[in-house]
Amino acid sequence: MAGWAFHKGLAVALPRDNVDTDQLIPARFMSVPRSAGYGDYLLHDLRRDEDGALHPDFPLNRHPAASILVAGRNFGSGSSREAAVYALVDAGFRAVIAPSFGDIFAGNAVNNGLLPARVSPEDAAALTQALHGATAEATVDLETGEIMLGDLHVDFSLDDSWRTKLINGWDDIDLTRQHSDAIARFREGRRQVAPWAWPAAEA
Repeated sequence: MAGWAFHKGLAVALPRDNVDTDQLIPARFMSVPRSAGYGDYLLHDLRRDEDGALHPDFPLNRHPAASILVAGRNFGSGSSREAAVYALVDAGFRAVIAPSFGDIFAGNAVNNGLLPARVSPEDAAALTQALHGATAEATVDLETGEIMLGDLHVDFSLDDSWRTKLINGWDDIDLTRQHSDAIARFREGRRQVAPWAWPAAEA
């Protein structure tokens, strides 16, 4: 997974609260192989009618090139399905901006290169209003923690370890490997203190 520190792209607003993971990708599509891509299933039941045709007035259908999503409160709540993040990434999104996120969704997002940018409700409303139901170019800077949309400059919150993972393209395992020397020293120290805990061949 490639890391990134700065992204410029089209932003689109989805002013809905409580968009959960079952809405992001309904469970019936999760048997599709990951290699086939999940982008077409993103928000499937909101974007499409009963016959599968796209609703022409749905924001993501009007602006398929958008890569920054401005959303409402509690985005990504519900079940822990990582496929919800896959659907967003496969549809071309690099950042979701919202006042709050489901905890598991946010962690899954970072591990897949997708930024869950937490902003104040007032800033989320200002970004949504600035988009006027259309789309506009925006920039996201991970190093400064700032979103720029026209004259709006909005700060977002992000855990420092998550920022490091996104910039370097790391997941949890990669982050742990950065401490491999300290882990090895601890392991050797424990082997000296408690040799009975190691197999005879390693004691």
